Amino acid sequence: MAALKKGRNASATSKPWRSLALILIAIVALTGGMFASGHTTPRLGIDLAGGTSITLAAVPEAGQESAINKTNMDTAVSIMERRVNGLGVSEAEVQTQGDRNIIVNIPKGTNSKQAREQVGTTAKLYFRPVIATELAGGGAAPQPSATGEPSAAPSGDKAGDKATDGASQEATDGSSASAAPSASATTQGRAVTDALKADESPSPTDKASPSPSATGGASDPDAKLQAEYAKLDCTKESVRATAGDGAKATESTVACGQNSEGQWQKYVLGPAAVDGTDVDEADAVLNTTSGAGWTVTMKFTGEGSKKFADITGQLAQKQSPQNQFAIVLDGEVVSDPYVRQALTGGNAEISGNFNQQSAQELANMLSYGALPLTFREDSVTTVTAALGGEQLQAGLIAGAIGLALVILYLLFYYRGLSFIAIASLMVSAALTYVIMALLGPTIGFALNLPAVCGAIVAIGITADSFIVYFERVRDEIREGRSLRPSVERAWPRARRTILVSDFVSFLAAAVLFVVTVGKVQGFAFTLGLTTVLDVVVVFLFTKPLLTLMARRRFFASGHKWSGLDPKALGAKPPLRRTRRPSAPAQTKEA
Repeated sequence: MAALKKGRNASATSKPWRSLALILIAIVALTGGMFASGHTTPRLGIDLAGGTSITLAAVPEAGQESAINKTNMDTAVSIMERRVNGLGVSEAEVQTQGDRNIIVNIPKGTNSKQAREQVGTTAKLYFRPVIATELAGGGAAPQPSATGEPSAAPSGDKAGDKATDGASQEATDGSSASAAPSASATTQGRAVTDALKADESPSPTDKASPSPSATGGASDPDAKLQAEYAKLDCTKESVRATAGDGAKATESTVACGQNSEGQWQKYVLGPAAVDGTDVDEADAVLNTTSGAGWTVTMKFTGEGSKKFADITGQLAQKQSPQNQFAIVLDGEVVSDPYVRQALTGGNAEISGNFNQQSAQELANMLSYGALPLTFREDSVTTVTAALGGEQLQAGLIAGAIGLALVILYLLFYYRGLSFIAIASLMVSAALTYVIMALLGPTIGFALNLPAVCGAIVAIGITADSFIVYFERVRDEIREGRSLRPSVERAWPRARRTILVSDFVSFLAAAVLFVVTVGKVQGFAFTLGLTTVLDVVVVFLFTKPLLTLMARRRFFASGHKWSGLDPKALGAKPPLRRTRRPSAPAQTKEA
């Protein structure tokens, strides 16, 4: 067994070019990916490249001035951070300023318009039953019947989700049960319940006669609500912005929504049956099983599941459009599916003609919930680099000076051996740069000034690993061994020390990343990344390269400029075992 182990080790050390080829392939592949992505430089944070600064002011609602407090402001900051991160931005700064303001700084290169829409939106989300609906300006307003109940004569295409086809939009509970028989168009072959669908396009002659029970306790629209609905012109932006203003969640209201053809639809909606806070999470999912394309899945809380089951059970018994409920976000209808049966599983899926962006935007709003306060956008400004090009240049000069000092020390102390360390530093720098450039478009990583500091600190960590290994090799030479066995005998002890040291550095970076926020996370992330790369470079480049160099005469002979001269290191003469001289045999006399 001992002979087999020795042979295996000899085989591994005799082919160090395999490790060198592996890391070379990795560098080439990553570099090719960087050029293929079109992002050949790391994405810079707002302190280095500028960006957009948004100032939001908290606005108290009538009678709720005390709602503006530290707890609600901190909650709003947390939600806004998650919304911006949902857009793939990792270096955005969201922080309070004073008692009523929140400042959001978004780095350059981010879709600032989309970020403004997501961050500044209050996102008051309700699920309201539909009482009546029609195309804006395209149909008659609901007229009171003999029983005092309104009726509507909707015409044209039904409003579905803002980015979906109203006739094909569908929401399910994710089960595979087939839908109950219906006179409407079916979707046989889909592995869905068909319990919750977008409404079919109503005909001009369809009338709606809602009752309170059909809307989960909604009262009939009074004369004022009917008047609002009659004069509501959703084709005007100014009218849409104020539609339903002042309506409480427990009151009926009017609202606007846009269908897939870009037409605006107006609605009379009952009291909210489910609140946005009852949505536990929502995700954008590409559904390839049923061919539905991009969908938005919702999961309700325990209480929300019960509310959702109750309202869908009630609406399932009614006729169109009173078997629909509208998903209302900040007073605008973003989806209005209809119900065929109660959904009791606590899950729902909205499908239609979503694309990835529209599905993700809706999922972000649903998932991250409602802000506890209403915010007004006070100002939006495009800011230049907070530190500017001069500060960045000064930081890079400082890093270059530090690197130059390290190289000078290596050259002075290790001489020829220092070229192995310098080559390893270059490989580590190349890997760090390429990976940072790729992380920008991949996870939204932006390089800020603390991250640059982390990269500079990593120079010392990486050089320290080389020094540990070189000193172990020198120790073996001092014991009187030649270079090649010294390289192999020193590696196990050096490897153990390097791994322990890098583990401590990585653990510190991980803890710092978890417990801090903002720019300090950039420092921690860069420090952790470079620590991992240090292990990769030492194992796959430094050690194999030193093994190859140990076979060269310049190093193997202990040249005085190699840094491995036995005389300069004070090596002991090799120990040689000599046989002790035996005492001369005494002759015996007879």
